Amino acid sequence: MQSLNLPTFPVKVIEKEKKRLIFDFIRQRYVALTPEEWVRQHFVNYLVTDLNYPKNLIANEIWIKLNNTSKRCDSIVYNQFLEPLLIIEYKAPYVKITKSVFKQIVHYNMALHVKYLIVSNGITHYCCRINYEDLTYFFLKEIPAYSTLNSSEED
Repeated sequence: MQSLNLPTFPVKVIEKEKKRLIFDFIRQRYVALTPEEWVRQHFVNYLVTDLNYPKNLIANEIWIKLNNTSKRCDSIVYNQFLEPLLIIEYKAPYVKITKSVFKQIVHYNMALHVKYLIVSNGITHYCCRINYEDLTYFFLKEIPAYSTLNSSEED
């Protein structure tokens, strides 16, 4: 798999029935190793290991209801009250992050109303903070540490 702009870690990959699987330490099971999954596992490891996100407050592949349809969020990070704080959308490293990619995650946020949106292809990462009071958003220079997600300070 391709090198990413994320810290490396000891990845657990196996082959089963001629398919490569990677261990998802959040879901505690092996899942199909796709380029997008490669990005997810590295990004979630980065959140937990480097930015102190609690493993038990991250969920992968969560279905939400939106306008009488079901949509799947790649990852959601929750606060200590299990309220969604952040949505993450992953793309394969060769997928360019465009406005249409952001439209996808903004669409999901219509149901969740989180403060932060992150999109990553493993090479480039974008994070924006939403201000619901004045209906604005702004992009952050870095992915915030978990301890700062609930703060009202503007970066």
